[in-house]
Amino acid sequence: MDADDLKQMKAAVHQLVHDVVIPREELIDLEDRVPDEIRRAAAEMGLFGYNLPEEYGGLGIDMRGDVELSMEFGYTTPAFRSMFGTNNGIAGQVIARWGDEAQKQRWLPGLAAGELIASFALTEPEAGSDPAGLRTSARRDGSDWVISGGKRYITNAPVADIFVVFARSDAEQTGGRGISAFVVDAKAPGVSLGAKDRKMGQAGAWTSEVYFDDVRVPADALVGEEGRAYSKALTVLSRGRLHIAALCVGMAQRVLDESVAYAASAKQGGAPIGRFQLVQGLLADMYTETVAGRAMVREAAVRYDSGEDTNLGPSAAKLYCSEMVGRATDRAVQVHGGMGYLRTTPVERFYRDARLYRLYEGTSEVQRVIIGGGLLRAAGMPRS
Repeated sequence: MDADDLKQMKAAVHQLVHDVVIPREELIDLEDRVPDEIRRAAAEMGLFGYNLPEEYGGLGIDMRGDVELSMEFGYTTPAFRSMFGTNNGIAGQVIARWGDEAQKQRWLPGLAAGELIASFALTEPEAGSDPAGLRTSARRDGSDWVISGGKRYITNAPVADIFVVFARSDAEQTGGRGISAFVVDAKAPGVSLGAKDRKMGQAGAWTSEVYFDDVRVPADALVGEEGRAYSKALTVLSRGRLHIAALCVGMAQRVLDESVAYAASAKQGGAPIGRFQLVQGLLADMYTETVAGRAMVREAAVRYDSGEDTNLGPSAAKLYCSEMVGRATDRAVQVHGGMGYLRTTPVERFYRDARLYRLYEGTSEVQRVIIGGGLLRAAGMPRS
């Protein structure tokens, strides 16, 4: 997609967000679901496959384009982006990057059209920040594989058509070695779901546990090389971190806009509260950090696409922007005062929604370990 096409795409997403999604945000929060008309509109625009290759029905947008669109997605409820996020990102990218031609032909067109939903099944009850400790197993039985285990906090699991499942295929190996990836049909015998998670925020973005009880899959369900999938999981997670960082910038811009509008109109003592310098200070801090986050995300995207930095840059952007949006939503509530504590005020909802950004796709603590360790290894410090 060239620059002019991306500009038009971004304008179309902006219009969809402002004209269709934002007016329904409160309904989405109350009903914990995204209306079907929004899902259809997103599919018609190609949003379920904007990152997938054009030859399989996607739009083929690179990381620079991704962050521009993601800042628009982030301006509204996270449930909007969540509908198509796993198709474009952590689940769909595994198939697009490492699947064989038959797998790509079988799955990617449906994902790109929004006819199929893919979920990324990596996290487990005892393997979250350290997914290399996963216990889900995959054993050979003739030409088939039999998968057993459980996954937790799996985005889009309640509506998934397929799962990209990471399982230990070599019981003799430990850590990241001996882990393989499989595409598993959600309707396969032995696949079951836990109850939909009741979360603090991000209503309409569904997660649940997923259980695999001796789920038999054919040999062609294996994606990529046997026992070499852990590095693939880390690769798509790194890409996803930059996407999350851009979402955070979009949300920070939204709560800044809400706060400026409120400060300019709400009155105390007959004057707008925006005349008070302490309120101006809150707005100034929000603006400054949002601008910094936007610049950081854009530079990281350029370096990602060039191959110069596909690891530390995404982690740094995710760390800064996820913590920045937490501060922004907190300041937004403060600017709104008592109104900011009411469920009918958008900044209250974003305050709850923002908290998750410091957790998924790797916690802030994990990002610090990645960044610090990467810097030291680049300086020649040996791995432990």
